[in-house]
Amino acid sequence: MRYAQGGGLTAERQRFRERIRFEAGERFARGERNTTIAKDLRVSERSVERWRRAWREGGMAALASAGPPKLPKLSDDRFVELEKELARGPAVHGWED
Repeated sequence: MRYAQGGGLTAERQRFRERIRFEAGERFARGERNTTIAKDLRVSERSVERWRRAWREGGMAALASAGPPKLPKLSDDRFVELEKELARGPAVHGWED
């Protein structure tokens, strides 16, 4: 699996991205241009445009992380059980290959 069970960014990466958005918000307040902000923060201009729009509508609070997009569908116990069953292979579950 590419990401942790819940998908999306790790909590550490979420905090990192939030810090980037907050830095962009401070720069919006100083009147800096989107292209300059994007280049300095190493993000796309499109992201900066979205952040600026959110900042205009809701201030710095609008740039805060909303957390993970959704909760995992499986509990940790059920996920462990699933991994065990997958490790047993397809034949055990009626599949030839």
